[in-house]
Amino acid sequence: MSDVTGLELRSMVDAEGKLTLSLEEVTHGAPADDEVVVRIEAAPINPSDLGLLLGPADVTTLEEVGTSERPALRFQVQAARIGGVRARIGQSLPVGNEGAGTVLAAGTQGQDLIGRKVGMIGGAMFAQYRTIKLRDVVPLPEGATAADGAAMFVNPLTALAFVETTRMEGHKAIVHTAAASNLGQMLQRICLADGIPLVNIVRSPEQAAILRGIGATHVLNSKDDDFRTRLADACAEVGATIAFDAIGGGSLGSDILQAMEQAANRTAAEYSRYGSNTFKQLYVYGALDTGPTTLNRLAFGFQWSVEGFLLFPWLQKAGAEVAGRMRRRIADELTTTFASNYTATIGLHEALSPDVLRAYERKATGEKYLIDPTR
Repeated sequence: MSDVTGLELRSMVDAEGKLTLSLEEVTHGAPADDEVVVRIEAAPINPSDLGLLLGPADVTTLEEVGTSERPALRFQVQAARIGGVRARIGQSLPVGNEGAGTVLAAGTQGQDLIGRKVGMIGGAMFAQYRTIKLRDVVPLPEGATAADGAAMFVNPLTALAFVETTRMEGHKAIVHTAAASNLGQMLQRICLADGIPLVNIVRSPEQAAILRGIGATHVLNSKDDDFRTRLADACAEVGATIAFDAIGGGSLGSDILQAMEQAANRTAAEYSRYGSNTFKQLYVYGALDTGPTTLNRLAFGFQWSVEGFLLFPWLQKAGAEVAGRMRRRIADELTTTFASNYTATIGLHEALSPDVLRAYERKATGEKYLIDPTR
């Protein structure tokens, strides 16, 4: 294979606290024996991507500093949060956790993949080309498009990990926030198929309608006046003792633990000043609200735990057998259980359009953007 040169979206923070997004040229040579070179045709913008792309930058400080041929944007990092990005100062970092495309060239171990469409995980996916190890590539099923396979890792594996964690820890029902997201819809479909009760928490009637449209039976709007009462009722009905929270900031996680405690106390044999004996687990896996997490800890006794949840460390602990089983299920159900819906498809240059960036940076539920670097 002759060398190919393409553009790659980069994010860099400088010593003055300025974050710059730019498109840089990267040349890809012949792949090693255990590598392939892929023309990227689809890559989703996940909330986890925005953490690297924009980090703690203040989006209101946006400046256009590039050209029409090579756009670039600059932002000021908030002074109070510069310490959190000190380790990346001066580094031009590629962005994009996952994607899909067509294999253009392969080393000796991957010759059968040339011309095939594959899904990929491993970073640097907001780019025209990617050289990647075979271990991080999965061939897409016959007939599947790059858009079908672009998001076959982060959200599907996370949703399956929630279900695996629930079973491993002995819980029987789940509470999930920001539940109308692409991930939330996948989780609902998995729970329906696997017979696991799920309590979905959303923030609007429109989001509730999305979930009811795919078969959800427990959908609560956190904006309703009777939300906390209805949440306790739902937890009591299904026996939910584990929750996965995408919001992070504020008091919603605390409200969930309190609802679980109230549900447990409805069947308690006697009063205890230390709360119920029912263990309640809250995992925080997102930061849609970047403010502090507030816990009203005396409202739910002493049998509880709050932890962060991160997919890739979880996969390492779960082991190769579990991860392999999960990946096989995703491939088998790629266009059904694990289908993603996108608000818009944009090119690399469009990703650096101020109006487009403001739209996908909002991380609004039901709004997911797909980058097609071939546009």
